[in-house]
Amino acid sequence: MTAATQDIKKKVDRPRIDIFGSQPPQQMAGESLGAFAYRALRDAIRAGRINPGAHIRELDVAQWLKISRTPVREAFHRIVADGLLTNGPWNGVMLAEFSQQQLIDLYAVRETLEGAAAALAARNATEAEVRLLFNIAATEEAEKDDPDRLVVINAKLHQMIYRAAHNQFLLQSLTVVVDALGLLRHSTFIIPGSIDVARRDHLKLITAIQNGDPKRAELVARRHIRRALSMRLELLKGGK
Repeated sequence: MTAATQDIKKKVDRPRIDIFGSQPPQQMAGESLGAFAYRALRDAIRAGRINPGAHIRELDVAQWLKISRTPVREAFHRIVADGLLTNGPWNGVMLAEFSQQQLIDLYAVRETLEGAAAALAARNATEAEVRLLFNIAATEEAEKDDPDRLVVINAKLHQMIYRAAHNQFLLQSLTVVVDALGLLRHSTFIIPGSIDVARRDHLKLITAIQNGDPKRAELVARRHIRRALSMRLELLKGGK
């Protein structure tokens, strides 16, 4: 086998994504095929169902969604422009990966936005929203031995805080950041002690929101994200 042939074989044998065996999402009423493909791929990225280095081909996605390749190509272009995918060989794309500096930059933006969301939630959250936040936090304790489940609960809690801020434009900005976080390979919950730390932070934050204390809520939220960055850098240093 020649060197060129070996190189081609390596490209063909690169790991694929693990969504093609799953049930594809349904197209929404009035949603264009391009928007449908875009949403399906972004949701897969956010859920962490695309592995770093995996080669995603237009044909595979088209067959998975049961649509033509043209709207898939349109979705690829949009998500590449968003910075979540990079162009790859064989009419495909690959999941983007962050450098350490990009990770730091992302968390700097996240800290600012999460702090603003927490402060606004302290001003605008309804009693029902505060009760829901405490209920979500209670499920963290119940599922403390299941890191995978905690990832879902953590995302739900943060999304509820964003919504309790009652600011559409802030919510849109945070959605971009949350999508980018889907590129990260592991949850920080695999670090010993991180689950208890996150739960304490969440309870302090929800309490500040309940008390209508925007300064305290923003301070706790910012500290929480800075702590998350430190853990994330620890994972990066360990090659995870």
